[in-house]
Amino acid sequence: MDIRVGILTAPKIEFEQKEHTFVLKDVRIGIGFHWDRKEDQEFAGTLEIKPTPNPSPKGGEPWEVAINTIDLEDYLCSVISSEMNANSPMELLKAHAVISRSWAIRAMQKPNHEGFDVCADDHCQRYEGLRRMNERAVEAVRATRGQVLMYNNEICDCRYYKCCGGRTEIWRTCWEDIDVPYIQSVQCDYCDMSRLPSAVSRHILRLVLNDYDQETKDFRDWQVTYTDEELDEIVNSKHPGIGHVIALEPLHRGASGRIDMLRIVGSERTDVIGKELNIRYTLSRKCLYSSWFDVKHENGAWTLQGHGWGHGAGLCQIGAAVMASEGKTYEEILSYYYHNTQLMILSPKGHDYLTKSHLDD
Repeated sequence: MDIRVGILTAPKIEFEQKEHTFVLKDVRIGIGFHWDRKEDQEFAGTLEIKPTPNPSPKGGEPWEVAINTIDLEDYLCSVISSEMNANSPMELLKAHAVISRSWAIRAMQKPNHEGFDVCADDHCQRYEGLRRMNERAVEAVRATRGQVLMYNNEICDCRYYKCCGGRTEIWRTCWEDIDVPYIQSVQCDYCDMSRLPSAVSRHILRLVLNDYDQETKDFRDWQVTYTDEELDEIVNSKHPGIGHVIALEPLHRGASGRIDMLRIVGSERTDVIGKELNIRYTLSRKCLYSSWFDVKHENGAWTLQGHGWGHGAGLCQIGAAVMASEGKTYEEILSYYYHNTQLMILSPKGHDYLTKSHLDD
């Protein structure tokens, strides 16, 4: 089964063709998030370059997009070592292979991109080519070959993120107003690295986080402080004309505490915004770690005291890494974060499934 991955670089794509691979120059990763940057990446498979169907981010002519067609299992070898360091505990890599495979097949069945199945960045799932891969990633994908999570005879839309902050979130806080039975809120103490000896927690984070992810030091419990002038500038850049920010009022929180409806009271008008990702973009020059925060305003300064890194729905990558380091199997990790699912094996034809196990909560 092949998958078509869209990779955005620059208005005009530069690449170097090698004997069996190709290198794309200045691939942009972490688009819109606090780790946004560019790097050269090398890929196997085939390459097609075409204009994007949408205008460029700054208007004008459409950018080009590189479309990499590659076998799904080879794609997954890159994904799990791009999302997490391939030196991570093997049971974490296996769990990630299952959820990344499940998500990708579900995305191919219900595409939301024109011209390709999925994109290569965090909007879908990280796919950064060959240079982050090693044999451990290949081993994890081979060990779980064809395995997917299913609920009620459908492949699960397995969402995940870096760190829940202590409790995972439900679907409707982040996306559509529906209940997804296998993505419910669970208490997660595993990502609380303060409960571990500092040497142990540092060792685990070095093992599981890729180089640029390690730049983020306070991803579980964090604080952001703005002056009145700074917050006014940030908010008005996203919502022009709101004026001086008088109040930030959470109107509704999800199961974990993440805000999915926020009222911004300005001197010129009042806006109500949601959901969680929009709130994170609105209150930061790039993007807040999460929308789980409390607001304090005193002495001309705004303080957002927050928890977690990411939307919080589904698997907590740091929590799962700690579970694996403490001897939990990948089946136990999956059952902890995705309730009442079945671990199934996709047949070689890609249509039928064989039951491997039932994952009880």
